[in-house]
Amino acid sequence: MAYRVLGRAGPPQPRRARRLLFAFTLSLSCTYLCYSFLCCCDDLGRSRLLGAPRCLRGPSAGGQKLLQKSRPCDPSRPPPSEPSAPSAPTVPAPRLSGSNHSGSPKLGTKRLPQALIVGVKKGGTRAVLEFIRVHPDVRALGTEPHFFDRNYGRGLDWYRSLMPRTLESQITLEKTPSYFVTQEAPRRIFNMSRDTKLIVVVRNPVTRAISDYTQTLSKKPDIPTFEGLSFRNRTLGLVDVSWNAIRIGMYVLHLESWLQYFPLAQIHFVSGERLITDPAGEMGRVQDFLGIKRFITDKHFYFNKTKGFPCLKKTESSLLPRCLGKSKGRTHVQIDPEVIDQLREFYRPYNIKFYETVGQDFRWE
Repeated sequence: MAYRVLGRAGPPQPRRARRLLFAFTLSLSCTYLCYSFLCCCDDLGRSRLLGAPRCLRGPSAGGQKLLQKSRPCDPSRPPPSEPSAPSAPTVPAPRLSGSNHSGSPKLGTKRLPQALIVGVKKGGTRAVLEFIRVHPDVRALGTEPHFFDRNYGRGLDWYRSLMPRTLESQITLEKTPSYFVTQEAPRRIFNMSRDTKLIVVVRNPVTRAISDYTQTLSKKPDIPTFEGLSFRNRTLGLVDVSWNAIRIGMYVLHLESWLQYFPLAQIHFVSGERLITDPAGEMGRVQDFLGIKRFITDKHFYFNKTKGFPCLKKTESSLLPRCLGKSKGRTHVQIDPEVIDQLREFYRPYNIKFYETVGQDFRWE
């Protein structure tokens, strides 16, 4: 009997073992799948939060079919980090043409000029520019931009980009003597800013014309004589006003265009003659006009006998005295005194009207 009982119990044993093994394997597979699913969800969650690509880390054979659309992770790739803001394309910030500033406040700002030296050619404008640049409250462009006569089409942003950087307490200034005789310049400057302060350096128009001719002759030695260019008919005393060297000196005619846009109080006239004999006095009045402290005084000047005009003394920032360039102070060509007298008579009525208009006698007669 015992043998039978044992014999009956023997055959089912392999089947039970298989069932137990299957149950154990199924339980283990479910556990692993659950674990894999939890890991996957954790990675997917982080991927969505951080914007990283979706992936699985080490999928099992059982879970591979369920999640086969998810890309396997590259073990060599570092874990995703906090993303930075996307870099915008480098595009200059838009600027309004009429706005008066641009640039970094720490280094100063490029501004449209608040003051302009608008004339006149061969009147002493370079001297005024170099002298006023000594002042700590003034920053000036060294070259002549010719914006309001030749380069107006480039726009105010281009014009501003040429200017030196200034602080809020400083004045931006530029010099282009041809503005004074340019018909469109007053209107264009007014459209930029009606508060612009204007400086005009004037000089005896006869002396100015001779200086103008001397400069041209140094560049073009084959031009006609001064007398030949000045008169249409010297015997009749007919002056050729179409010649630019003559026309520039008819100051009152040019001034009429400026007074249509700017009050006389916004225009300061510097005497080219007094700038030589009393530079500190003339520059003192320029500083008053600009509304800045009288920093430039007698101590800044000495008279250079060779050049025949004042120069700046050496300063802490400059080991040598500063004089104008070789083109300044050149010896004028000799002109027939009778020609000079005829031109003085021609200019006399224009000069008198100019004195009356500006309320200042320059004593050119």
